[in-house]
Amino acid sequence: MAIGADFSASASAQVSIGVGTGAGSAAGAKASAPLIPFRFQVRFRQSGAGAAQGNEVDLCQGAFAECTGLEATMEPKVIRSGGVNHHAFQRAGQVTHVTVILKRGMTDNRHLWKWFAMVSGGDYAARMDVDIDMLDGAGTKVMTWSLARCLPVKFKAADLNARATDVAVEALHLVHEGLTLGFPKA
Repeated sequence: MAIGADFSASASAQVSIGVGTGAGSAAGAKASAPLIPFRFQVRFRQSGAGAAQGNEVDLCQGAFAECTGLEATMEPKVIRSGGVNHHAFQRAGQVTHVTVILKRGMTDNRHLWKWFAMVSGGDYAARMDVDIDMLDGAGTKVMTWSLARCLPVKFKAADLNARATDVAVEALHLVHEGLTLGFPKA
């Protein structure tokens, strides 16, 4: 059974949302398999004004073992109207984003530390746009989470322990000014 609804977001924009399952789905819709969370890559691009904007930067490309914090939360605005005692009106409010944490096995590559040191040393314009590509089982890009104007706010080196046998892991915490989801063109 297919369920679909059209919502008029504004006078100039139309949003269409549809959910379908099984053989009765809308024509042309294909069933997609769940994605595997360990198939992803991270790419960095220069952000801001200038000729270098948008250029990819070789900053630990694809070397991350974990990425957390791809989430956005909208705080609804509650409006109570006089004389309407059985409910309150809900309106869209401000969207906030969580700090994104990237973790990777520690190597002698110091790119992440250098970026953090630049920003913490006063170069606040050293922002990057970050793309996190999710891949399917065949390694094909399925979707891309894009973080706008990222700023490193915390760098954590691996904990040192003479008895440890695990791989040393470093982490970079990023705040950003927007999260978008994109899909490759078919």
